Amino acid sequence: MTEPTPGARAAEETAVTLLRCRDRAVAAHNAGADLDPGLSPRPYLHPVRTFAGTPVTETLPADHVHHLGVSVAVPDVSGANFWGGRTFVRDRGPTWLPNHGRQEHRAWEHRCDSGHTELIAWVGPDGTEPITERRTVAVSAIGADAWALDVDVRLRNTGSEELSIASPAVNGRPGAGYGGFFWRAPVAAGPPRCFGPGAEGEEALHGSRSPWLALAGTSPEGAAWTLVFLAAGAVRDPWFVRAQEYPGVGAALAWDRPLVVPRGGEVRRRVVTLVADGHPGPGEVADLAAAARECAADPDGAA
Repeated sequence: MTEPTPGARAAEETAVTLLRCRDRAVAAHNAGADLDPGLSPRPYLHPVRTFAGTPVTETLPADHVHHLGVSVAVPDVSGANFWGGRTFVRDRGPTWLPNHGRQEHRAWEHRCDSGHTELIAWVGPDGTEPITERRTVAVSAIGADAWALDVDVRLRNTGSEELSIASPAVNGRPGAGYGGFFWRAPVAAGPPRCFGPGAEGEEALHGSRSPWLALAGTSPEGAAWTLVFLAAGAVRDPWFVRAQEYPGVGAALAWDRPLVVPRGGEVRRRVVTLVADGHPGPGEVADLAAAARECAADPDGAA
């Protein structure tokens, strides 16, 4: 199996819905149905923009073609690859395998300019559907120059056996605990600054359970942007952070051990991301993160 190349075997889809905040289009939802099978096709958000219109997501980048804006992707679900690209195999390393699954949009439970609830089926390489997902996405304004993207994910094991959610780290690659919510930011002239409360740099935040972390970059055109990620659900997973190799942040479902989901069981995770123009300082970012958490409070107690 050969690795797909940008533009050759992968196609971007027309957005099926736009998300708007203060009458501005801030994110586009793509079904992902026509992507190359080796990318583990899935719904994703791209482009996501600041209020000033600066893009803060990347899709199909040359360095990792299977990165798709803002998505939910898992590299190992009981052996099936729902991340895209190669699979890390113990004692072999990254290996192309015919094990790619796909996430298929099935229905809109709710849809409006400020958000939607989408029903998604995770279809394995054998055609079975081990997971059904209910994903709620909502946007809200935070202050004058920022807005928040709230992604609430519920994964239910609808298969006949328990599921094991794993990562390359679980399978023998230290530090590679990615899988779950993942935001791929765009590459610029230099790596973005990465910081959190009392912490600075990728090494300090990678694998941490910091209450929030920020990625601050500058577009090739010189426009400054900042993303602030916070875990808003009942569970705070370790952060997967990349700034030097490429800009990306995820919340890791299986950092160093499998997450076992019993038959009929459910996994719920929620991440709120603040999208801001400019480079606010750490104190201002902390205030904005607190405002975003308060704004995103869930009446059923998930936040």
